Amino acid sequence: MLLPKLDPRGESPLYVQIYAHIKHDIISGKLPERSRLPSIRKLADFLGISTTPVELAYNQLVAEGFIESRPRSGFVVQDLPDPYGRVGSVSPLALESGGIREERAYRYDFHLSKNDFRPFPFSLWRRLINQTLREDKQQLLFYGDPQGEAGLRKEIAHYLYQFRGVRCSPDQIVIGSEQYHLLSMLSLLLREHVASIGVENPGYPLLPAAFRQQGFQVVPIPLADDGLDIGALCDAPVRLVAVSPSHQFPRGMIMPIAKRLRLLEWANDVDGFIIEDDYDGEFRYHGRPAPALQGLLPTDRVIYLGGFSQAVAPALGIHYLVLPKRLLEGYYRLYDQTLFEQSSSRLLQHAFMLFMQAGYLGKHVRKMRNLYRKKHDRLVQAVQRHFQEKAEVIGKDAGFHVLLRVHSPRTEKELLQLAKDAGIRIASAAFTWHQPPAEERKEFFLGFGGIEMENIEEGIVRLKEAWFGAEGTG
Repeated sequence: MLLPKLDPRGESPLYVQIYAHIKHDIISGKLPERSRLPSIRKLADFLGISTTPVELAYNQLVAEGFIESRPRSGFVVQDLPDPYGRVGSVSPLALESGGIREERAYRYDFHLSKNDFRPFPFSLWRRLINQTLREDKQQLLFYGDPQGEAGLRKEIAHYLYQFRGVRCSPDQIVIGSEQYHLLSMLSLLLREHVASIGVENPGYPLLPAAFRQQGFQVVPIPLADDGLDIGALCDAPVRLVAVSPSHQFPRGMIMPIAKRLRLLEWANDVDGFIIEDDYDGEFRYHGRPAPALQGLLPTDRVIYLGGFSQAVAPALGIHYLVLPKRLLEGYYRLYDQTLFEQSSSRLLQHAFMLFMQAGYLGKHVRKMRNLYRKKHDRLVQAVQRHFQEKAEVIGKDAGFHVLLRVHSPRTEKELLQLAKDAGIRIASAAFTWHQPPAEERKEFFLGFGGIEMENIEEGIVRLKEAWFGAEGTG
């Protein structure tokens, strides 16, 4: 393992630079599984630094499951499941891995976040795009408001209040083309307030990755049966926490109102902030949708994160933050320091504003919720009918996926390969653990958004046969 020269004056601390380099080498395959890393002292001597940064980097890699500490063997690279992103495999979030995206088409495609685009209003969208591309709209070809188009922010504020109970003004909304861009900006904004962030374990990996890249210490917080463990949060050295209370990713539980109020109380007590990731809050299929945490109390502690990738289409490139008013001054100061521009297309923003103004978004969400509810129900019923005691469904009734916990003597890698050989796309949930669980869990994402309705039950039958044989199916 040859590390590049470290930059003591760089924006990232030394331990982050070491961590990022080793992680990259593991994911790319330059550090194969079961290879040994230098001891902390040897690597520190080689780099000409103290042992502290090396120890912090190794501890973070152990916490995320990339390496493990073995008695008398030192630090050893762990065997990663395919979905973690080695070259030649495909990330379960459909992110590019090593610049390569799998092009194989699966008949039984249980991708965890695919949309069903057949009901997409193509003719209506063409008309709105043409309306936007008129010559009298040529000013839309120039740079726009770095915060996002004012008209669209007004529509988003109204939509959020109507559908999610979020209380905000258009001035509090910041639009961006994708989540990583917004989270990176948010981490810069919050650096003057906090130095560490608590994240759900397991949870969405993009969020802690964005903050870690800016030098934040990431502290995994365990989950209870009803969401984040508030007791563990209170014991953690953090004043910033990221949660997905309306449909926890990946386990799907919904945080009850009493726990939400305790979480808000915690933020007030520690003078801290909560990032509420509400990525699919509109899509609850049984029971009333849980209102957003942000609108529960007149507090100024919640940063709300949302977007329209799941509700409409990822290609729109429209995501947003709702900032507490107390952070707006810092946001404007950050703009003065960097002079960043808006990353989301002004043309698409304007067309989407027209889409919202005419009430089409609300109608589309209701139509898609009804369609996804039917797919969700068919998937859950098919798993229960065909797998019976061999597997169980976790996190149903909302979102775009369920977790399938499988009871099998086969390894996770074997199960993934058997599914692939049968023409079935699934993904392991192992990548969502920031600290691996004590016991092995064979859990897989079953997404139902993009698969055709008529293929759901047949796909589950084929999956059960691939793993357990045809005997007993039905």
